Amino acid sequence: MLLSFLRGLVCLLVFLPAPLHAQTKLTPEQYQQDFEYFWTTLNENYAYFDKKQTDWGKVRTLYAAQLPGITTKAAFIRLLENALNELYDTHASLSTNLPDSRRLLPTGTDVWAQFRQGRAVVVAVRAGFGAERVGVRPGMEIVAVNDVPLAQALPPLLGQALKTVDEAAREVALNQALAGTHNTPRKLTVRAQGRTLELYPDRPVAQLENMQYPALLESRQLGSIGYIKINNSLGNNALIAAFDSTLNALRATAGLVLDLRETPSGGNTTVARAIMGRFITREQPYQRHEFAAEERAFGIKRSTLELVSPRGRPYSGPVVVLVGRWTSSMGEGLTIGFDALGRATIMGTEMARLNGGITSFWLPNTGVGFNIPTERLYHVNKMPRENFVPAQRITDEAPGTVDTLLEAAVKQLRNAK
Repeated sequence: MLLSFLRGLVCLLVFLPAPLHAQTKLTPEQYQQDFEYFWTTLNENYAYFDKKQTDWGKVRTLYAAQLPGITTKAAFIRLLENALNELYDTHASLSTNLPDSRRLLPTGTDVWAQFRQGRAVVVAVRAGFGAERVGVRPGMEIVAVNDVPLAQALPPLLGQALKTVDEAAREVALNQALAGTHNTPRKLTVRAQGRTLELYPDRPVAQLENMQYPALLESRQLGSIGYIKINNSLGNNALIAAFDSTLNALRATAGLVLDLRETPSGGNTTVARAIMGRFITREQPYQRHEFAAEERAFGIKRSTLELVSPRGRPYSGPVVVLVGRWTSSMGEGLTIGFDALGRATIMGTEMARLNGGITSFWLPNTGVGFNIPTERLYHVNKMPRENFVPAQRITDEAPGTVDTLLEAAVKQLRNAK
């Protein structure tokens, strides 16, 4: 079953799952058929097996053995969630969820941690969300989640079919624990400056289940410098007209800051190319694609360069693009595009590092959708997109007070010749 690539649908979109509604009665044979379709589709089309410690053949054995006990669609979805989690790939997801499903990374989390010298240390906090509001800050050590010490919380989140538990798998499990489930408010126990604190980022409301933005984008003028922030809307084609209107109003500015730090849910290449097209005067490549399924099936490598064309009257001033941990998927594609076009300085921190471009599939009996990376994506210089880091690494160590990254960007643009 060779993947037929639908170019418009592989646009790096991260899907926020919709709630599960129907509980249609299915036969054991139908669940078996759907699992085989799921496993085989990934086996033939998933583009990043070489980066994983996952024994995908063992996944088939382990989870097929559980199928005789599956009698409801909800139980089947939980089985699929667990099987997909064996890949510890935050760009692979189901298109539906259960009330107690774990939130998706990075869209469904507001704090990111990594293991450093054996300790789980906060490295990024999402601006404007619950973790920041209650005082979670970079540098804090995570001790427990909902009163469960990390040493106990993480093992259930690690795959059963891993040949070895690598650093990437541990980091994904750690951040799944921090993200929590849709229906359980989080309690984070942290250690900072010798004190132990108990913080409740989902009180009084779980913002991660109730994300609201004032508009598709925000803009203002900072003296002679223009500023545009994209509010997680790179998948909304209405952003094109809104962006055009805003950029036109800032045409006379001496420089522009484009803030992509709140784009965790990805988007589509139509919107991304529309934005980049306003900053160039000739057609140029902005991203390289490689198609894993064709090479796996026939041993013949296939790769393409995607082009972006000028559109409308170009903005000619210097540009700084701001990125961070919640710059994700198409936000990352837009970032490497600006870098490849030579039209912006990239400033900020490591991005979400999501793998490739995804394609959506649907199971024939249950109708459950799943989304997996099927294309490898690269900077035009052949660097994997997920490995790209800003030329100017700047970390905001005190979110909620001064936006040091924005200040640095404005200073650089004011000093530009």
